[in-house]
Amino acid sequence: MTDGKNIRLTGGDGFTFNVWSEQPQGPRKGGLVLVMEIFGVTAHIRELAKEFASYGYEVLSPNLYDRAQPAFEAGYTPDDIAMGLNLRQQTPYDAVVSDVQACIDFLANRGKVGILGFCYGGSVSFLAAGRCRGLSAASGYYGSAIKDMLDLVPRCPTILHFGEKDHGIPMDIVHAIADAQPGVNCFVYPADHGFVSDRPHNHDAAATALAHKRTLRLFEQYLS
Repeated sequence: MTDGKNIRLTGGDGFTFNVWSEQPQGPRKGGLVLVMEIFGVTAHIRELAKEFASYGYEVLSPNLYDRAQPAFEAGYTPDDIAMGLNLRQQTPYDAVVSDVQACIDFLANRGKVGILGFCYGGSVSFLAAGRCRGLSAASGYYGSAIKDMLDLVPRCPTILHFGEKDHGIPMDIVHAIADAQPGVNCFVYPADHGFVSDRPHNHDAAATALAHKRTLRLFEQYLS
C-alpha cells in the first residue's frame, strides 16, 4: 500500500484547496470522502483515511478550512479547540458543500462514492447526503449540528452514530433526530463523544469497532 499524499482540487466556485489522498489496498471497491473534525486533517484523520483505504477504498479528506487558514492542523488543547471552532464559524456551509462536491466528482470518475465524517465531519456528512450530487451512501459520527438540519432529506442511504454518554448531544436530541429522519438509521453506543478519537479519554475501542463494522456494511452494500 502506497503512502498517502496531499493533492489540490478546485471546487465549483473556483477555490483550490488541499486534500489528503489515500489509494486503495487491493481491488478498488469505491471512493470515500472522509470529513475532518474541527481540528483539521490531522494525523488521526490521515490514519483513518489509511484504515479505510486498507478496506479497498480510494479516500479523499478535504481540508475544509482552507479559505480561512490553509492547511490548518491543530492539537486538542483548549486554545486549539477555540481556533477550530472559530474557523468553523468562518467557513460557510455553501463553501463546504462546494469542496465536498469537488471530491465526489473527482472520485466518481472511477465508481460509486460514499462519505463519512466525525464530529464536525459527521454533521458535514449529513449535510452532503442532502445537498451534494453523486453520493451512494453516507455515515456520520456524532455530528452535533445535525439537530439544526432536521428538514434536510438525505438523497442516499444514511446512517448516524451517537454516544449515549455524550453531554453535547444528549439522548433527547438523538431521539429528535431519529423521529425527524425515519429513513435514517441512528445507532447509539455506550460511549462518549468522539469515541473514534485518538484521545485516550474519549476513545472507545468496542464502540469504534461496531460503528466501523456498520459503516463498512453500508458501503459494501451501496458502493460495490
